Amino acid sequence: MYKIILLISLSLTLFLAHSAPENAAITQLPGFNGTLPSKHYAGYVTIDANHGKKMYYYFVLSERNPSQDPVVLWLNGGPGCSSFDGFVYEHGPFNFEKTGGFPKLHLNPYTWTKVSNVIYLDSPAGVGMSYSENKTDYVTRDTQTALDSHKFLLEWFKLYPEFLSNPFFIAGESYAGVYVPTLSYEVVKGLDAGDKPTLNFKGYMVGNGVTDEVFDGNALVPFAHGMGLISDELYQEVTTECEGNYYEPTNSDCESKLAKVDGDVDGINIYDILEPCYHGDSSSKIRLGTPNLPASFRILGETERPLPVRTRMFGRAWPFRAPVKPGYVPSWPELLNSEENVPCTDDEVATIWLNNEAVRKAIHADPISVAGNWELCTDKIKYYSDAGSMIPYHKNLTARGYRALIFSGDHDMCVPFTGSQAWTRSLGYEVIDEWRKWLVDGQVSGFIQGYDKNLTFLTVKGSGHTVPEYKPKEALVFYSRWLEGKTI
Repeated sequence: MYKIILLISLSLTLFLAHSAPENAAITQLPGFNGTLPSKHYAGYVTIDANHGKKMYYYFVLSERNPSQDPVVLWLNGGPGCSSFDGFVYEHGPFNFEKTGGFPKLHLNPYTWTKVSNVIYLDSPAGVGMSYSENKTDYVTRDTQTALDSHKFLLEWFKLYPEFLSNPFFIAGESYAGVYVPTLSYEVVKGLDAGDKPTLNFKGYMVGNGVTDEVFDGNALVPFAHGMGLISDELYQEVTTECEGNYYEPTNSDCESKLAKVDGDVDGINIYDILEPCYHGDSSSKIRLGTPNLPASFRILGETERPLPVRTRMFGRAWPFRAPVKPGYVPSWPELLNSEENVPCTDDEVATIWLNNEAVRKAIHADPISVAGNWELCTDKIKYYSDAGSMIPYHKNLTARGYRALIFSGDHDMCVPFTGSQAWTRSLGYEVIDEWRKWLVDGQVSGFIQGYDKNLTFLTVKGSGHTVPEYKPKEALVFYSRWLEGKTI
């Protein structure tokens, strides 16, 4: 028995000692005083040596059992937003305290690394700490982003082969509602083709995710009415004039009614209707051209005429009419013609910390002179939407048995739960867990509906767009239960 215990202990020691490239280990972090509760690694994976295209990752081992716990890839959206948003503000290992000077870091009791190994990836190149020496790579699209992220994963697991047997999941929020299913599809396609190394892919999760132009585009009016933001009379008028088609008005009467809805919701925090805007009433500054409700994303090449284009920073859909390239997704700075931050958000702590050269050295990120300043969301990339609706991707993946959790903060007006609830229902899968409440500490924390094919839709009561930021305890509970295959 003693020999068995000794062998197990030796195996664990060897695992931890060889769990990553030695030069990727993080030994200290400016702003944090104490011992890290688990091992951290970070650095670059070169996915195109000829172009010098480098993808930056920050890898946090599970505090529980890193050799057995799932490996989860986390992606923030935009497109153009860094996954350090998730690390700093949502479910990373630290809570960042604003001090008026350099931030102080404290351990986060609700970090997702309590129960899983998490890879935070800045994607595509040009976002966050990821970059390319060939600036043509900053013109990209959905399909190329998925290919690049898949190449990253294959190369990353070559560096960390001891995690190949761990269950692997892909997760993200907002515009990662496109990133996650398209990347999952590439992973599965690679498995079918025999790509090496072989990833132990089990499923994916998407929070308040952009999905489909019809469902997303038609989501806001019912949401605004249900939340008491517009009157019964206006709701009836806009429903009648638009005939239920709010995302692409076909007549002037419809547009006129939508303009009234737009005016009523103007000034409300789009990411959480219960919260004030950090920058004040900045939402009105992004109304350009003909007022109109959010139009969902367009398919590349759909038409050559000027389009009402959805700006997708964080998934938000405030449209405008301008002569833009078909399928092109402008960034917030482009829309505002300024360097203003994403409306209603506070990125001060992350900006200070991640643009400190001592921090960049500690986390193995290239200096500002090489990789550029870190921004929560950048206008450095030019992004095109070419993947279309995500519904066929979800159908393909769930039909093959991969698990899917679609969760929504129910007070998000950016990508309202009404759209996610509708498109998950539209798949036509049998309901096997009828709409019910789910609890944390005996309190109702949201509602859930389970479908055949391992598809689950879940709401988080009182949460905004970034669920782990608004409801960290509840988020860790459903995340933990879902990863373990337990009833939520």
